[in-house]
Amino acid sequence: MKKIIILPALFFFACIHFLHAQNKVIDQVVAVIGSNMIMLSDIENEYAQYVMQGYNKGDSSFKCVLLEELLFRKLLLNQAQIDSVQVTDSQVEADLDRRIAYYTKQMGGEDNLEKYLNKSIIEFKNEMREAQKNMILQQNVESKITENVKVTPSEVKIYFNNLLKDSVPIVSSVVEVGQIVKMPKVNEEEKAKTKEKLNVIRERILKGEDFATLAVLYSEDDATSSNGGELGLTSRGELDAAFESAAFKLKPDEVSPIVTSKYGYHIIKLIERRGELINVRHILIKTKVATEDLLKAKTSLDSIYALIKSDSITFEDAAMKYSDDPSKKNRGLLVNTETGTSKFEPDQLDQTVFFVVDKLKAGEISQPVPMKTDEGKQAYRILFLKSRTDPHRANMKDDYDYIQAAALKQKQNKIIEEWIKKKAVATYIHIADEYKSCKFNYQWFN
Repeated sequence: MKKIIILPALFFFACIHFLHAQNKVIDQVVAVIGSNMIMLSDIENEYAQYVMQGYNKGDSSFKCVLLEELLFRKLLLNQAQIDSVQVTDSQVEADLDRRIAYYTKQMGGEDNLEKYLNKSIIEFKNEMREAQKNMILQQNVESKITENVKVTPSEVKIYFNNLLKDSVPIVSSVVEVGQIVKMPKVNEEEKAKTKEKLNVIRERILKGEDFATLAVLYSEDDATSSNGGELGLTSRGELDAAFESAAFKLKPDEVSPIVTSKYGYHIIKLIERRGELINVRHILIKTKVATEDLLKAKTSLDSIYALIKSDSITFEDAAMKYSDDPSKKNRGLLVNTETGTSKFEPDQLDQTVFFVVDKLKAGEISQPVPMKTDEGKQAYRILFLKSRTDPHRANMKDDYDYIQAAALKQKQNKIIEEWIKKKAVATYIHIADEYKSCKFNYQWFN
């Protein structure tokens, strides 16, 4: 499609902005497709995001482009409803988690994201769940439309040769990064001390003290402690498996025994159950790593570093043999959650990783460096820069996969264009009079 913009990631961030601005817009219905409405706030909040990306704020005609994009999305959603397309709760949760992980990285951590949102990530997920479900439905229908589209090598070559010289895209610098992680073991004395601290808190609750007040005072879950440890309504598959198993067994107002999760030790209280949804409070106490145990992890990595540098073992073999991180299954290579590949543009890397590998040459490894896991635990790792490409204009030799993807997208867009023309005629569509002067690419109304 020539002007319709398919940018689900930006759409997702627009929803974040919507949560801030929804009370500032006097809303009205702009368009209806089937039973699905497009509101003025939908356009205004997406427009605000494009302004943040550098688009000309004075270009009001761009709002017509955004409206046409929204019309396309709602047409996809309408088709999903007609075809009874199903999306599971686990699919929605996985996609939400992936997107939140991306924006957490962009914002520099969960705390910064929650400050921006002015709410906990759990609360935000609850508010975004329906929008995320609709997005997945739309993507499923779009995928179905184009699932049989393929491009041959000759079509890729024709596509590339037809590009004007100035239109040949610049391929950004791309890196592949690996890691070997050593997690220090928490000693038994520390585990016992942490459990005892939590047991004392639990006994105080059982004797009548308020769970929420003690969560504010003692819980080490920064995301929920200020809210009395409340997680909000959650379904199966959203939480740590051990935590979830214990939580779903509770009766209302019942307090669990100590539960061990990957985050630490918890006690949990069930607030309410709604079918397969539960709302709980919890108090988290994390185990602390002793300085000597952290030093042991670093010393272990020092030995591994020496083995790799002396060519006694390859980085890949060392990762599979010694790393304590799931990336060992991928020979130590990190996976880009946005693309599903091992290729990262520099701004897609965690900053702590980027600052280390930016000083390396391809094939080099770093000295052991400190890190924090996603659960906030201290560890050490060796980083490996497997490859780095410099920015350059795409060419058929080095960037065939990139050019093939662009050729395929062009062919898919032509199929989608034909689908829009066909479905728009057969679907109930109403657009407010003040928007009928927009110069759309497609005939959305008669």
